[in-house]
Amino acid sequence: MRAKTAQDRQLLELIDPIAESLGLEVVRVRLMSGAKRQRLQIMAERPSDHDISVEQCAKLSRAVSEVFDAADPISGEYLLEVSSPGIDRPLTRPIDFDLFEGEEARLETDRMIEGRKRFKGVLAGYEDGNVLIDLDGEDDTALIPFDWLADAKLVLTDALMKRGAAIRAARGEPEDDGLPEGAPDEATTDTTTPSEDNA
Repeated sequence: MRAKTAQDRQLLELIDPIAESLGLEVVRVRLMSGAKRQRLQIMAERPSDHDISVEQCAKLSRAVSEVFDAADPISGEYLLEVSSPGIDRPLTRPIDFDLFEGEEARLETDRMIEGRKRFKGVLAGYEDGNVLIDLDGEDDTALIPFDWLADAKLVLTDALMKRGAAIRAARGEPEDDGLPEGAPDEATTDTTTPSEDNA
């Protein structure tokens, strides 16, 4: 789920070692088509606290740009966007479901499970290839195969926002992050990267 398409997976293979050299982990890579140009979105974080600074976003952006300028894996112009996963982050790796156990999440599968593909509830961890989730209105914990997930992300709740504030406070950061009200709580850096198709 860190990569959705075959091209995303190819790009991830290039990006993973770059991120690792900077002490970061890639949470998700998506190449999305736009009206004028494509957009390559990279979400990354520090393994230690699952966050990333604006400076680290900029470093990763520059490093990826250098490699991509040489390798030219994307035809045409694209916008490179490097960001943190944000508070209501996507859940893309098995470890995420253990890390955020007890938080509310929305899951979507690529096939029907008991007549539906969308599920919402409280995460209960990860076990033997399955995501455990206590679904709204149901007594039993559901087991959903991780490999069947098409999408999964945390729901932005008061509890999740308090958790984010507590983490920032523990790092000695101000509670007011300086973002305008309603802005996503994530570090982002954009780089426009013209790439000529030499074919």
